[in-house]
Order: sequence, then C-alpha cells, then structure tokens
Amino acid sequence: MIRSFLTVSTGTMASRLLGFVRDAAIASLLGAGPVADAFLAAFQLVNVARRLLTEGGLNAALVPAWLRVRDTGGAVAAAAFVGRVLGTITASLIAATALLALSMPLVITALAPGFRGGETLQLAVDDARLMLPYLAFAGPVTVLMALMNAQGRFALTAFSPLLFNIALISVMAVLLLRRQDAVDAALIISATVGIAGLLQLSMLVLRRDGSIATPLRISFDAEIRGFLAKALPGMIASSGPQLLMLAGVIVASASPSSVSWLYFANRLIELPLGLVGVAMGTVLIPTMTRALRDGDRAAVTHAESRGLELAVGLALPATLGLMVLSEPTVRLLFERGAFTAADTAATAQALTWLALALPAHVLVKALSPAFFARENTLTPLLATLKAIAFAIVLAVVLGHIYGTGGIAVAIALGAWSNAFTLIRRGGETFGFSIDAEARRRLPRMAAAALAMGALLWLKARFVLPLAADAHGLAQAVLLALLIAGGIAIYGLFLWLFGVTGWRETVNAVRRNKPADLRD
Repeated sequence: MIRSFLTVSTGTMASRLLGFVRDAAIASLLGAGPVADAFLAAFQLVNVARRLLTEGGLNAALVPAWLRVRDTGGAVAAAAFVGRVLGTITASLIAATALLALSMPLVITALAPGFRGGETLQLAVDDARLMLPYLAFAGPVTVLMALMNAQGRFALTAFSPLLFNIALISVMAVLLLRRQDAVDAALIISATVGIAGLLQLSMLVLRRDGSIATPLRISFDAEIRGFLAKALPGMIASSGPQLLMLAGVIVASASPSSVSWLYFANRLIELPLGLVGVAMGTVLIPTMTRALRDGDRAAVTHAESRGLELAVGLALPATLGLMVLSEPTVRLLFERGAFTAADTAATAQALTWLALALPAHVLVKALSPAFFARENTLTPLLATLKAIAFAIVLAVVLGHIYGTGGIAVAIALGAWSNAFTLIRRGGETFGFSIDAEARRRLPRMAAAALAMGALLWLKARFVLPLAADAHGLAQAVLLALLIAGGIAIYGLFLWLFGVTGWRETVNAVRRNKPADLRD
C-alpha cells in the first residue's frame, strides 16, 4: 500500500508544483483585484466540479460497485456495467454543461452574491462559460481513472492531471510575454481550461483497454440508478475542502480582493492535502474494499492504521511549516507583476488560519475510505453538508469582525466539524480499529512535529530578517534551506522517538507492489 501511495503522491506532487507555477502566473497577470476575483470565482466553480469527479469522489463509489459486479457476473458483466456508467455520466454531464451555460448568471450570483450589480459579475459569467466544456470531458476521464485504480494501475491516473497544468502554463507564458490586458488574459485562460480537459481525456482513451467498458450506452436502469444514488453523495463528501472554500467565497465576495487572497492562500494548502489526501482516496479505497470483501479484519485494521499514520505524520509538520513560513512563502511565489506587498500580507494572514484546517482535511481523507469501502456514502455526505453550513454561519460572523482572516478561521473550524463528525459516526457504526504499532507511533509523531515547529519558528525569527532586502533568488534559497532543515529536524526527531528509521522506510517502499484487484 505504501508503494501505491508513493506512486499517487508523486504524480499529485508534480501536478501541485505545476499548479504553483500556474497560480504564480495568474497572480502576475491578474493581480488581486476585480478581474482576478471574477476569474478565480469562476475557476473555483469549475475546479470544485473537477474535484467532485476526478479526485476520488466517483472513484469511491465505482471501485466497490465494479468489483461486486465482476465477482458475481464475471468480466463481461463488469465491462457492460462500466459501459453503461461511462455512457450515462458522459451524456448527463453534456446536458448539465449546456444547462449551466444558460443559467450561469444565476449560478455566479448564488456563488458570489457580493458581485451582484457590478462589472465583476459579468466578467465571472464570461470566464465560467468559457471553462464549462471541461465538465463534459471530466465525466469519461473520471470513469476511466476509477477503473484503472480498481485494477491497481495507479501510475497513469496519477500523472495524467499534469496535462491540465501544462496546457495552462504554456498559454500564460505567451500572455506574460505579450503583456496581455488582464480582462483579455482571463478570457484566454478560461478557454484553455476546456482544451486542457480534452488533452487529459485523449491520454486516457489512447491507453485504455477497449474491452473493459463495452458496450457503451446510456441507461438509467435499476442498477445504474442505484449506483448513482451512492456515487453522488460520495462525490460531494470527497470534495469537502473545496466546498468549504466555496462557502468562504460566498461570504468573501462582498469584500474587494478577498476571493483572490483566500484562493492563493488555499493553493498552498492544496500541496500537502494533495500529497496525502488524494492518495488516501485513490489507494485506501481499493485496499479496504478488497479486505472487507475477503472478510480479512487484520487487513482492514492494517489499512486503517497505516492510513492514519500517513495522515498525521505528514499533515502536522506541513501545518506548522505553513504557519511559520506563511509570509515569505507567499511573497516568493506570488509577489510580482500585479500582485502587491499588501496582497502578500493579506494572503499570508489567511494562510496562517487556513493551515489549521489541513490536519482536519487529511483526517477526513483518511477516515472516509472506511465508509466508502462499505458503500456508505450517506454519512460522509451529511458530515460535509453540516460542516459547510457551520462554516457559512461562522464566516458571516467572523468575516464581519475580522475580515478575510475571520473567514479563513470559519473554514478551518468547518473542516474540524467534518472530521469530528466522521470520528463519532465511525465509532458508533463499525468501530475504527488501529493496531498497537499505530497507538505507539501516533503520539510520538505529534511530539516530533511540535518540536520541529518550535525549532523552525526560532530559526525563521532570527534568519529571515537578515535577508529582508536580499535578491529574490537569495530569499528563495534561504526559504528552501529552512524548509529542508525543517524536514531534516522532523526526520531526526522521528528517529530519536523511535517512530521509524531510514532502513524501515526503504523496506516499506520496496515491499508489497500495488495489489492488482483483478485477481
């Protein structure tokens, strides 16, 4: 499982790093004013739809359903089932895309009520309509990726999202060279989003086995209706972090530049969340589904334990690092072109508070597979909806008092509401179980992360002021050294506390190739 996790995480990390390049270009082209607010509100709408589909949501429902049909009816029945799913979802998303295009002014008004009555609303509507074709491509992409994950073929699905960012970065590089007007640049980037979806679909179609999704047809029979009834709640539940950000956008749209500040701050949360969270959903769900299907309680406990260790072990140091290094990180990545020093300060403040949500988001990603593998998507859905409502109410109150920082705090508290609900419901329903090794390691991981955070804060407090007026490259090198030093300190404390060692880590990666669920 660890090797599969590393495969998915490597692809996700590459995609997230390219995402930083993409967002740095967006910041430079659009800044953090009305044009950026309009573009980023539209982009978050499409991005949430993309996450609903492509990053674990549909995968959570399709993998157990495909395995069940294959085991009871054989390979031909499984291929026919996937063919109906593929045809039905593709047709439904094409229809939904057309409907959204017609009703986009109402959608943007609901998403960003603060834009109403101003030029920003029309800008956001135009941008969103140009992005919408991506949704039609996202349907078949999702089904093909989920099917490959079910078969233990994680590499292609992990790296195919790179095409999305590569396409956007290429277009924005040309726009930066041409010094394109911000409004026109936003429209061109928006149109590129749809083309990027086509590239991703083409890559998967060319590499797929033509016999695993045939015949291709549209159907709303009882089996497909039952599948969709389980898939839709799981898709919403798997996109909790993005939906909480949308909740923040609803409130932040009333304040100029707040949407942009929250977006760029959240982008830094997405890297560690993607490394751990997406891999959790992609790898843990097939692993736990197979263990539950075989009645192997020990395998279920092992998967839950290792998943929780990976979540805590990576999320806690990342949270503390983002909080300590928020301002220099934002300055290095985004402060250029139209993105000013004032934007850096506001974004860094939002990042400090949003970082508190990271452990909760990762816990949700680690806990949700226990429900999804049992084909229980309703409980995570209700937990997510409760968290969104809680975050919106808090954002209205705290945003009025503390501005963008208050909205960020509300999003973080909403994430913890989601995590605590899943912990409570899981304990009541089937009882989470972790092995003795996890009970020994988890508190030591927390202690190592806290020690690392304290030392990193001391280093940053004394070192960063020395480079305040240095060249950008020197500041980048210094920040990289601080991050590398923090990682090294964390690893040292893990070793001192007896959590793990280098040899044990290498052996874990070499051991157990990704399980092929076709067996």
